[in-house]
Amino acid sequence: MSLKSKEKRIDLRVTSEQKELLERAAELKGMSLSAYLVSHGLTVAQAELESYHKLVLSDRDRDLFLELMASPPKPNSTLKKAMRKFQEEYETNEMAY
Repeated sequence: MSLKSKEKRIDLRVTSEQKELLERAAELKGMSLSAYLVSHGLTVAQAELESYHKLVLSDRDRDLFLELMASPPKPNSTLKKAMRKFQEEYETNEMAY
């Protein structure tokens, strides 16, 4: 496993009390303050990103979604028009990208 060089910095401004609290917590974990902040910051950031991308449905909404997926309604005229427009725009110009 290769070690990646750490070349980016993050500077924080905290009160004396906040710094002391963070240092005590890091010491209890046997970590440097920097390692403690990075470890916990990454854990929280990952959880935030996962919760942002997760869709949670109620039982009623889940059942409705599954029902619609199993037997979708027939496309109305607006949807048909949108599908034609999409096909004209993208399926005939595949090589444009």
